[in-house]
Amino acid sequence: MTDPLSPYERFGGHEFFTALVHDFYVGVGGDPVLRRMYPDEDLGPAEERLRMFLEQYWGGPTTYSDERGHPRLRMRHAPYVIGVDAHDRWLEHMKAAVIARDMDPEDEAELWAYLASAAFAMINQPIT
Repeated sequence: MTDPLSPYERFGGHEFFTALVHDFYVGVGGDPVLRRMYPDEDLGPAEERLRMFLEQYWGGPTTYSDERGHPRLRMRHAPYVIGVDAHDRWLEHMKAAVIARDMDPEDEAELWAYLASAAFAMINQPIT
């Protein structure tokens, strides 16, 4: 009996996450609300961090933790004002990147459920 594939492998491995995150950051780069949350002139470092995080989360290499320690997502995002508008914009760009991958519907639903939940958890402003 063989071991079942990890989501990382099912989704397409490193190439999948590289393309997903790159497409996402193309959207972020042109978004006036989200872009100002990224202090780097070049979005490359943020793109690399998100790719490594997602790869690790979904069963790929542990490079993120090896280089940066525990993800501590809420702590790392605490310096930024993240309200409903930023949340919605983040999901809009991520949804476009996910759709562009043309995934198996069950895999897409699994990935999207996590992304939507994680995005909601980053909101740090009162929801009115």
